[in-house]
Amino acid sequence: MTSTATEIVPLAERHPQLSGEEMLASLVPPRQFDGATFASYRVDPAFPSQQEAKEELELFAAGGMAPKRGGLFSRKPKAPEMKPGVYLDGGFGVGKTHLLAAIFHAVPARRKYFGSFIEYTALVGALGYKNTVDLLRGSALLCIDEFELDDPGDTMVMTRLLGELVASGTRLAATSNTPPNALGEGRFAAQDFLREIHAMADSFRTLRIDGVDFRQRSLDGQAIVLDEADYRSALDAAGGVVSDDAFDALIAHLARVHPSRYIRLVDGIGAVGLRDVRPLVDQSEALRFVAFVDRVYDAQLPVRATGVPLHEVFSPEMLAGGYRKKYLRAISRLVASTHA
Repeated sequence: MTSTATEIVPLAERHPQLSGEEMLASLVPPRQFDGATFASYRVDPAFPSQQEAKEELELFAAGGMAPKRGGLFSRKPKAPEMKPGVYLDGGFGVGKTHLLAAIFHAVPARRKYFGSFIEYTALVGALGYKNTVDLLRGSALLCIDEFELDDPGDTMVMTRLLGELVASGTRLAATSNTPPNALGEGRFAAQDFLREIHAMADSFRTLRIDGVDFRQRSLDGQAIVLDEADYRSALDAAGGVVSDDAFDALIAHLARVHPSRYIRLVDGIGAVGLRDVRPLVDQSEALRFVAFVDRVYDAQLPVRATGVPLHEVFSPEMLAGGYRKKYLRAISRLVASTHA
């Protein structure tokens, strides 16, 4: 039995390009959710909201929502609430993305799209607003994973885009770690576009999904950190093409690559190696690293690292700030990736 030769490549030397057409074609669920269905969603019986959300989403995917029950002496149930979108609110690791992908697969339409918030805003940036609307108009479904409001300009663009698509008959499904009316809270001065946030929220029926982060159920919450010898052995054992970057070099490189291209940055890589990890204290660097972690996790790539444990990569000040949930989600994904 021959071992697979390992090719080491630095991500910091990759300069990926991605056209608008390629961005549009890539708007499908991450590969680990290729087969995601409602039947394969693992409901935690300790949290009834998971089963309730699953049942309502099955009806949404079929074209309607469950009718509300009438009073004790009602002759017929009240009419169903037919909003154009459904919004899954819950903590990280409770299966929101799985359910979002299940909706995508269950809707019997040729034109439907699935992407992260940043992928849609990047599409607008690459093609222009009008061309993006023209391309997406007439689609049956738009799935938006991890709805973000980090930038007021992006928020307004997405509000306007979704409004135009809803008016043309497109239905929406979105996830986030924050209820719609609280998006943006604690991150920046939201007064100037609070009206847009509420108008956006009005398009969605909100479903709360409680639960425990499934990535932590069988883990100890600690990222695995390797010494130099074990790190080298781990990369050699991975076989195929693996990356090997000094953490500082990668962080600097991420500032030169648009986040919409991070997916191409890790294309063809079988494992990610990070040497000399240190705590991040710059907010911009930390947010770019979060976007990178999302792409690594979507590609189901194992991560091998030396230096500071990756669950300690974000400073205590960051974890206490307005982006807390985003950083905690990244930590959850990093811990799981070091155990993969």
